[in-house]
Amino acid sequence: MLWPQGGIVLLRVVVGAWFVKAVWTKLALAFLWGIVPYPAVSPRFLNFHPKRVAEFAAGNPIGWYKEFLEGAVLPNAQLFATLQSYGEACVGLGLVLGLFTGLSALVGLFLSLNYGLSAQWMSFGQQGFHLVLVTSMVIFLGTRAGRVWGLDCLLLRAAPKSRLLQWFI
Repeated sequence: MLWPQGGIVLLRVVVGAWFVKAVWTKLALAFLWGIVPYPAVSPRFLNFHPKRVAEFAAGNPIGWYKEFLEGAVLPNAQLFATLQSYGEACVGLGLVLGLFTGLSALVGLFLSLNYGLSAQWMSFGQQGFHLVLVTSMVIFLGTRAGRVWGLDCLLLRAAPKSRLLQWFI
């Protein structure tokens, strides 16, 4: 039956597209030695990130997470903004293409849990949205969603006995 697999593929691509959309304004094109282009975190996002994290921390009722945001994330805001941007890009592209889907879903699960812990106190909509993201990532991990209609299938055919590769996809 193709429907359950097709439904999971559709969910994988939609969630991946959401992550790509989320990172769209966070990355900009920079040039190494003025010649080689590479994606870099935009100065706009680097300036915005500490303000947003401070807003999430201000009223957060989860004490240990509030302390984490204020004690670890805010003092290292540029590092966390960079990790968030590249993490979202990797998750989005990985899910859309079905490439290293297991690893992408694991990183996406980590990001989604942190987003949920940051913003869950703000509204019921925030709670529901992040719960859907977390549930989707668990589904992608459990079903190995990239092995159907994804590049993971091609990787498995190329190296069927690689145990390390099977873990990541």
